[in-house]
Amino acid sequence: MKPEAASAPFAGPFAVATLSASDGPAFPALVTADAQVIDLRAALDSRHLTMIGLLEDWDSALPTLRALARDGGPSPRPLAEFRVHAPVRPRQVFQSGANYRQHVIDLHVAHRAPDDDRPEEERRAEAAEIMDRRAAEDLPYVFIGLPSAITGPYDDVVLPVWAEKPDWELELAAVIGRPAYQVSVEEALTHVAGYTIANDLTDRATVFRRDMPQIGTDWLRSKNAPGFTPLGPWIVPAESIARPEDLRLTLKLNGETMQDESTKDMIFDVARMVSYASRSARLLPGDLVLTGSPAGNGMHWGRLLRDGDVMDGSITGLGAQRTRCVAEDAS
Repeated sequence: MKPEAASAPFAGPFAVATLSASDGPAFPALVTADAQVIDLRAALDSRHLTMIGLLEDWDSALPTLRALARDGGPSPRPLAEFRVHAPVRPRQVFQSGANYRQHVIDLHVAHRAPDDDRPEEERRAEAAEIMDRRAAEDLPYVFIGLPSAITGPYDDVVLPVWAEKPDWELELAAVIGRPAYQVSVEEALTHVAGYTIANDLTDRATVFRRDMPQIGTDWLRSKNAPGFTPLGPWIVPAESIARPEDLRLTLKLNGETMQDESTKDMIFDVARMVSYASRSARLLPGDLVLTGSPAGNGMHWGRLLRDGDVMDGSITGLGAQRTRCVAEDAS
């Protein structure tokens, strides 16, 4: 699928993207607010032939990007002439679960013990108290995803034959622009180059191992099928997103709103997520830190993804993605 119009509805004067023309190779590009494309292979030096190369040199490249957006660059062309790919192919993907307060409260209330006959209001108040205590005292829940699951923001999503309960999870993704290892919460955001949109699909039927339940979650099986992480369309510089803790996430399924929540509802904000991930791993330029998904997943609605479904996902200031679900050929 392709974007509905040649527009670039993101915050700030520019974003960066990975594009291609016709059957040509993909390349890093600057996209201006009026939907003009500047090929960064021509505007910058050979170190920036890929998005990873650009992000590895983000601090020194940023002034040039600002100038290109302001003054123009060599041979700008309309965005409509290009195919939009996932903005970056990261080396590492850090994913998060149980990070939206209302979502986790809903789960807590829905999964009550059979002998718990307390009113819902009482159980919801208990869950809220647990979430507040968790935010103050506990740690984020972060696990590893595979870069091979990433696909473009307008590409079809293939639903594997074995995926019995494929579900959507719209998320804010932070893109690392400076290596981060054991960084504090206070300095964490200085390592973020920008933000993009991720839809972190999950097959609910395979989240837990049936053969060995004591092992717990199986994120390899449930989250990492090819194309299970539509990403993009843009990386919007962090300097253009004044308040990442106050962005609206909206996912529509066939035009009907399913998720509609603010990042204000996060239990752990972006800075705490990046800092926590860096305690154990060295975050590299281009890496993604996904920050969890709000209430309104398919399991909540009793409606999972199926062949022909169209998902429209948007986040304030970051644009929108549209993906169509296609059933895998059983043969």
